[in-house]
Amino acid sequence: MNLPEPLPRFDGGTYEHRFDYQRLGKQARAVFVVMRDGHWRTLHEIALATGCPEASISARLRDFRKPKFGGHQVHDRRRDDPTSGVWEYRLTVTERHA
Repeated sequence: MNLPEPLPRFDGGTYEHRFDYQRLGKQARAVFVVMRDGHWRTLHEIALATGCPEASISARLRDFRKPKFGGHQVHDRRRDDPTSGVWEYRLTVTERHA
């Protein structure tokens, strides 16, 4: 899968491990499974595929960049009309060799 198992602790000012770890872990795994194919998707498209809220998806994509979550590359670009404010994202999975 290319996410560390078990997942490391998430972080943030409002994160409480006992309440949030399982939910955020489930989101991370769902977003990773959808995005690991390297296709460009908007937050809305990822939300439709995963059932996760767009704000949570954005946070999970940021997590994937962190070394403790694999240090993957998350690319972003504007979609279509640059004045629309719609962005899309692509994940490039970093392969770890032991």
